[in-house]
Amino acid sequence: QLQLAESGGGLVQPGGSLTLSCTASGYALENYAIGWIRQAPGKEREGVSCIMSRGGNTNYTDSVKGRFTISRDNAKNTVYLQMNSLKSEDTAVYYCAADRYCSWVGLSPGALKWYGWDSWGKGTTVTVSS
Repeated sequence: QLQLAESGGGLVQPGGSLTLSCTASGYALENYAIGWIRQAPGKEREGVSCIMSRGGNTNYTDSVKGRFTISRDNAKNTVYLQMNSLKSEDTAVYYCAADRYCSWVGLSPGALKWYGWDSWGKGTTVTVSS
């Protein structure tokens, strides 16, 4: 059974950078589209980014385009989320999730809350503050 674990969260100043990692165990990560979901304090979950299993096509929510980059290293069974030019609005718990497709990134929060991913992790906290 595929299991995911996030790491790399922490405290960073506005404008700074941070890279999150999502490492899989129990099954090969290369067979899945892997994405990142975040939940800010008091808010609903939001799809952030996703990368497809084969072609490497990527998806980003509008608020992070040009600032965040998702990538994968199948040999290491790991997906990364490089976050640059961080803003206070990026403060959230970040989760990685596995599924067949990345189409869920575009779902509204009301729809996303009912989405069922094949697997997801326990999250890592990102705090952007001066």
